[in-house]
Amino acid sequence: MNDGEWVASQPMWSLMNTVRHYPWGSRTVIPELLGETSPADRPYAELWMGAHPDAPSVLSTGTPLDKAIEEQPDALLGAAVHERFGTRLPFLMKVLAAEQPLSLQAHPTNEQARAGFAAEEAAGVPRDDPTRTFKDPFHKPELLLALTTFEALCGFRPVEESLHCLAKLQVPELKPTIAALARGGLRAAIPQVIALSPEQRAVLVSAVAEAAARFVTAHDPEFINTYRWAASLAETYPGDPGVVISLMCNHLKLAPGEAVFLPAGNLHAYLCGAGVEVMAGSDNVLRGGLTGKHVDLAALLEVLDFTDGRVPVIHPVLGPGGLRYPVPVDDFDLTRCQLDGQSGTLTTRGPQVLLCTEGTAVLTSADAEVTLGKGRAAFVPAGTPVTASGPAVLYRATTNLA
Repeated sequence: MNDGEWVASQPMWSLMNTVRHYPWGSRTVIPELLGETSPADRPYAELWMGAHPDAPSVLSTGTPLDKAIEEQPDALLGAAVHERFGTRLPFLMKVLAAEQPLSLQAHPTNEQARAGFAAEEAAGVPRDDPTRTFKDPFHKPELLLALTTFEALCGFRPVEESLHCLAKLQVPELKPTIAALARGGLRAAIPQVIALSPEQRAVLVSAVAEAAARFVTAHDPEFINTYRWAASLAETYPGDPGVVISLMCNHLKLAPGEAVFLPAGNLHAYLCGAGVEVMAGSDNVLRGGLTGKHVDLAALLEVLDFTDGRVPVIHPVLGPGGLRYPVPVDDFDLTRCQLDGQSGTLTTRGPQVLLCTEGTAVLTSADAEVTLGKGRAAFVPAGTPVTASGPAVLYRATTNLA
């Protein structure tokens, strides 16, 4: 039987998934989810489930999911998804566990990604070059659903609030930033901070951190979380402009079950906590600070959305299969499925990745049965009739085509 025949003949598969080990990861959250020894001997930052070419999941038959999709796109993705997104799974699902802050970053629109990718391809920049900015021609909107209390910097807070936050510190070195913000808004203030020389940044960040720590020590409640994080980030990233920029960002604290959607251009940094993340299948990350990796400031400023205001917390709505977290993109959709003794139908028009985080779930179709323990996942092709029974908690990622 060739690959095309076995792909068409099986209704669903369990997945073998890849853990990514980054310094900011947790040594306990993902190891405990996977039933491994905890604490682990190194940080477990992300568990990837999907067909991203950097770390594709592997079907129980031994075939990488991306290769299987290339061979049988209509059978696995469905005709509508294949037509809309080509021969690729348009979403990637992750469990993310941050013990330390991630970099301050933003992601491009589809148009920006296509242009940037084409320019770097034409210039001959290798795709694995650490200075490469655009790894693919796709956008990367994201949804983060908190599994634990989760803190993040997310979008720019209202300008008037940022002015007050900066001025309250009474740091003379901040006066040019405050003046730029008052005169020209965020489009003037952010480049002003980024354009400082390394020496000027070092002095500014040190002064900001010292002032912020004083307010935290005094237990001044106004901006206390913003100041606490600024002081902490300055210890890890001395002289980094992201410390000052963080003062102009919304500080978000999600309770378990709450989520946030991050569209193109949104400047954000995950600070701490664990969550289920679903995103468009891209690796385009434009960093703006709080990192030792390559920072392309010109490209970042091109893609940044300088709109100020609150970022809404997403609460779920009742949908087919469970509690659904609505997003304004076609690439992905996320549902939390609570299975309490009764079977539930999980059939969708698009392909599904199902992750079990609690209990044991049994997936049943006309021709097969897959059992998922805690930390295990499965892939279900588009339109395959599937029922699930527990008790268990499943997170389902699929597409969001009407």
